[in-house]
Amino acid sequence: MKHLKRLLVALGLPLLSACTVGPDALRPEPPAIAQYTVGAVPAQTASSGFAFGVAQTFDPATTVRADWWRMLGSPKLDRLIELALEKNPSLLAAQATLRQAQETYSARAGSTLYPQLGANLSDQRQQLNGAIQGQPDNTNLFSLYNASVNVSYNFDIFGGNRRVLEALASRAEYQQYQLAGARLTLAANVATSAITQAKLAGQIQANEVSLKAQEEQLIVANHRLRLGQTSEDDVFALQTEIEQTRAGIPVLRTRWEQSVHLLAVLVGQSPGQAGLPHFTLEDFTIPTHLPLVVPSELVRRRPDIQSSEALMRATNAEYGAALARMYPQLTLSGSAGSLALTTGTLFGSGTLFWQILGQLTQPLFNPGLPAESRAALAAFEAAASNYQVVVLESLRNVADVLRALENDAQTLNAQSRANAAASALLLSVQRQYTYGTASYLQLLIAQMQAQRTQFDLVAAQSQRLSDTVALYQAMGGGVLNIRE
Repeated sequence: MKHLKRLLVALGLPLLSACTVGPDALRPEPPAIAQYTVGAVPAQTASSGFAFGVAQTFDPATTVRADWWRMLGSPKLDRLIELALEKNPSLLAAQATLRQAQETYSARAGSTLYPQLGANLSDQRQQLNGAIQGQPDNTNLFSLYNASVNVSYNFDIFGGNRRVLEALASRAEYQQYQLAGARLTLAANVATSAITQAKLAGQIQANEVSLKAQEEQLIVANHRLRLGQTSEDDVFALQTEIEQTRAGIPVLRTRWEQSVHLLAVLVGQSPGQAGLPHFTLEDFTIPTHLPLVVPSELVRRRPDIQSSEALMRATNAEYGAALARMYPQLTLSGSAGSLALTTGTLFGSGTLFWQILGQLTQPLFNPGLPAESRAALAAFEAAASNYQVVVLESLRNVADVLRALENDAQTLNAQSRANAAASALLLSVQRQYTYGTASYLQLLIAQMQAQRTQFDLVAAQSQRLSDTVALYQAMGGGVLNIRE
């Protein structure tokens, strides 16, 4: 045991002079800008006499909640997203990939940071022929017992192992941000799919209301035909319009069913399973205060930027590890134990032994090593450039969403006024047509305008909701910086 202690002390001495080659990773500077678009982004204003017709303001002081989807005011959506975060197979795969990366780091750390200690117990049966030793017909047969403890350690003098661990840690961090991004994307996809389903339900309802009104007008048209107040051409034209409206409903129902199937898959269920809620636009409310994270903070929040930064740190560490492989490598190993002819005499007087072996290797001619370091440097430069691309695309994403929300409010305002005017016109023309003071052409035009404006109003309402979801996603959701 005393020999083993001396061996462990000897193994630890060179650690005091270890260094690390290669550049240390530096965190990129945040964008030196204060806004996302040219000119300030004003508050979104809209009339308050229709659904979602409230003003939305961008507030840098508003915190992005981790459960940001609750701001849409739909308990059904809240439960659905919670189910998706628990059951979605893609998310479960991302969690398993993260655990794999973490365990890979732990395995490498356990084999490089500390000395490797092992025990050996062997029994060897051996025969020596005495004739070989000059003694005729003298054969010796005996057993040899060996019990020993072995210690070995590769001294990380130039930091190659530490750089490899640094790279593995960064790749584990990358997977952690990938998981955060997958959670954010999944929640946004569920919310957007629910809003799309609500939009289609509203458009189907608008078509059915229009179809019912057209069928009532057909009854009036047939009555007027019998009285000789209209022509068969007007009746045929109205029947054509009715069938065209009726034909559009199955198309919308197909898309609605597809949204139901998509939501089922997102929550980890088969489309044939029942129990998932159905959505209408009345299930949602529009948030009035929207978060606006400044660009310098955005790069510390968005998972895609954070994962790209982690990859850049990983490639930087891998470049350092490639450089370290061109420097000397020192390995020290030793063993202490007992060697005896019988088990009873193991560890007895005169059977103990110990040995220490030091090995220093230096590559002298290996053209592959410089090439590996140059390849690792190129990989780092590519990762740094890709990081810049991700940052710029993220800024563009936010700028697009901000302008889209601004324009959504204006579109919704105009569509609301157009729908109100078209509905009033249709009611007036229907009365006139019933009393014979308006032509069928006037009625047909009024019906088409009312149907189109109702469709457009539903689309504008759902688009404003979808772009609100897109803003929360663009702001990085409630993801926190795991490095802080």
